[in-house]
Amino acid sequence: MAVAFTREEDYEAQAADLPDRPLSSHPNLVTASGLAAIEAELAAARAAYAAAQTEGGVAADRTAMARATRDLRYWSARRASALLTEPEPQTGVVQFGRTVELEREDGRRQVFRIVGEDEADPPRGSISYVSPLAAALLAKQVGEVVEVNRSEIEIVAVR
Repeated sequence: MAVAFTREEDYEAQAADLPDRPLSSHPNLVTASGLAAIEAELAAARAAYAAAQTEGGVAADRTAMARATRDLRYWSARRASALLTEPEPQTGVVQFGRTVELEREDGRRQVFRIVGEDEADPPRGSISYVSPLAAALLAKQVGEVVEVNRSEIEIVAVR
C-alpha cells in the first residue's frame, strides 16, 4: 500500500514539473487586438495563480500551481516583448496587420489577416506573419502572384 501512495506522489510531482512554454525567436509583433489578447491572457494567468495559492497552495494541487506559474511566466514574457505594430497607410501593399484576399490556382478565394504569432488562428482567418504564406505575401502588391507550397497564389485585394 505504501508503494501505491508513493507512486501517486511521484506522478503528481512529475505533472507539477511542467516545462516552460517555448518562446519564439522571432520579434513579438502584435496588432492592437493582439496586445489586448495578451493582456487578457496575462490577467487570466495572474488570477489562476492567485486561485492556486488560495486553494491550498502547492501541497493541495501542485499541478494547478505549476500550470498557473508556467502560464504566468509565458504571458509576462510575451507582454514584455510585445511590439505594437500598425500597418503603414499604403493601399495595395501586403503588410503586417492588413487583410489580404487571395485567389488560388483552382479558383478558390481566401481572406487572411496577417497578425502576430499568439493571435494567429487560420480557421478564423488570421495567420502569423512568420508563416510561409504570410512571409511570401509581405511587401507584395495587388495583382502579384507568389508561389507557396508549389502552387501559385494571386493577391486580389489588400485592406
